[in-house]
Amino acid sequence: MSITLKRQVIWRAVVTPQLREELAEELQSAADEIDEKVQQIDFQTKAYITNLQRADLAQALEIRKQVEAEKKRQTDQRDQILKQKEQIAQLPDEQEIIRGVLEGTVDVELGDDLTKALAGYELVTRDGKIVEVREVESLGGRRASAPVRKGEKEGGGPGLIITEGGA
Repeated sequence: MSITLKRQVIWRAVVTPQLREELAEELQSAADEIDEKVQQIDFQTKAYITNLQRADLAQALEIRKQVEAEKKRQTDQRDQILKQKEQIAQLPDEQEIIRGVLEGTVDVELGDDLTKALAGYELVTRDGKIVEVREVESLGGRRASAPVRKGEKEGGGPGLIITEGGA
């Protein structure tokens, strides 16, 4: 009997000019969406607050305060995104960055080593193409990396490569 478990897979990307461009576009798009949200908030609440002021000034002031707080939160988020965009532009080529965490699955059955089955994996991409799959285990602060090349099964390539730290 076997069951399928979920595990996390870290997505790393090698910095290239193409990646910097993609990330800059994604971040700019996110910043633009936030600007649109702030404009919508202004448009949708302006008439409501104006009408409410005639009936209940205290409630209108409270709602205005909440709206301004939300606009500030959105603007702060946009500013953070634009700061990230600037940082991305400064990244050196060939540096690896974490793009996100993906979800993977593993089949386990009686007698399997659960620690090994749930070991961490990393996918490394360069310009959208997978260039390496790493099985990551803790080895006294070092990382065991087993590259998997196209056409090879996991573990069918060269032996483990021990790298210091974690790049």
